[in-house]
Amino acid sequence: MRIIIAPDKFKDCLSAPEVAAAIADGIRRVDPAVEIDCIPLADGGEGTVAALVGATKGRLIRKTVTGPLPEMKVDATFGLLDAGQTAVIEMAAASGSALLQPADRNPMATTTFGTGELIRAAIESGANHIIVGLGGSATVDGGIGCAQACGHTIILEEGEPVSMTEPLTGADLSRIVMIKRHRGEATDRAKITIASDVTNPLCGPNGAARIFGPQKGATPAQALELDGALNQLAKRCNAQDIAQRPGAGAAGGLGFGLMAFFGAELHSGIELVMNAVRLRERLRGADLCITGEGRIDDQTAQGKTVAGVARLCRELHIPCIALAGAIGEGADACLDMGVTSYFGISDGPRSLEDAIRDARPLLSSLVSRIVRLIDR
Repeated sequence: MRIIIAPDKFKDCLSAPEVAAAIADGIRRVDPAVEIDCIPLADGGEGTVAALVGATKGRLIRKTVTGPLPEMKVDATFGLLDAGQTAVIEMAAASGSALLQPADRNPMATTTFGTGELIRAAIESGANHIIVGLGGSATVDGGIGCAQACGHTIILEEGEPVSMTEPLTGADLSRIVMIKRHRGEATDRAKITIASDVTNPLCGPNGAARIFGPQKGATPAQALELDGALNQLAKRCNAQDIAQRPGAGAAGGLGFGLMAFFGAELHSGIELVMNAVRLRERLRGADLCITGEGRIDDQTAQGKTVAGVARLCRELHIPCIALAGAIGEGADACLDMGVTSYFGISDGPRSLEDAIRDARPLLSSLVSRIVRLIDR
């Protein structure tokens, strides 16, 4: 038997390589003779750099940049691929919510300035194509901090250009009058690709602030204020059409900012990663594929890793089992995408802390039980 293991991370719990290793352990306990191919995946969020660098034998570059709070410094890593011509960045490495304590999460006070610093560093390293993975952000700044760090001229209502020493935050959105891109500069010449599977527009009931703002610490009043400010930004920059594009609301509007201020193109994160790791080719001839991510629910169909893997398995007529740390409402929708069956790893009532602590043995134990059933 040949089994492909192609999971994403279990957020706040296990990385994609750790999930793959736990699944492999569960298989080998039952049948050590099974041929296993572990392919950790990502959908543009955390793990995207590791997946693409590993698939292409690239290299990692470390850089100290501004964190999600303007006064904060973090050590972030990006990848160089294709002999240094392509760079891959996770915006969460510089501007992610995981870098903050829950009490410090407030999208009025956070910035994508550090993500812009990573883009500049990648270009200075020789890259002319930048892949930016969006996911896990702490921000709702519409990408103004990123544009500022990359040298764009930003004019406030007071009429003065913004200083490079004072990163802009979500609270500054309503003050922006103009953002001017400098033609011919390195950040203008580089091609930027957004890797994301978020389809939300910038503004409105399904926009960046009202849907994702509360997850990042925004109060209901702040979410409405940020939504209005993002709408105003799009109007003042004559980019209302871009604001309506699917994905403009990704990462607190950074999707919009990269498209409007950098001319970036948006591509499916999971499709980009699956192509890079040659998943289609490696699936051919397999008897089973096991995928998974932290949660399977009614959002799984919206471009998540399980959805991408399941659709490919259905096309290739390969059974696909999906595993998750938690099963939520609407999970049955994954069956229509090509998942043969899905399972949650919990073996009974547990606190969240216990479930996170025991995730690896729970996952391995579940896989062993599944393989015993299949291997009979």
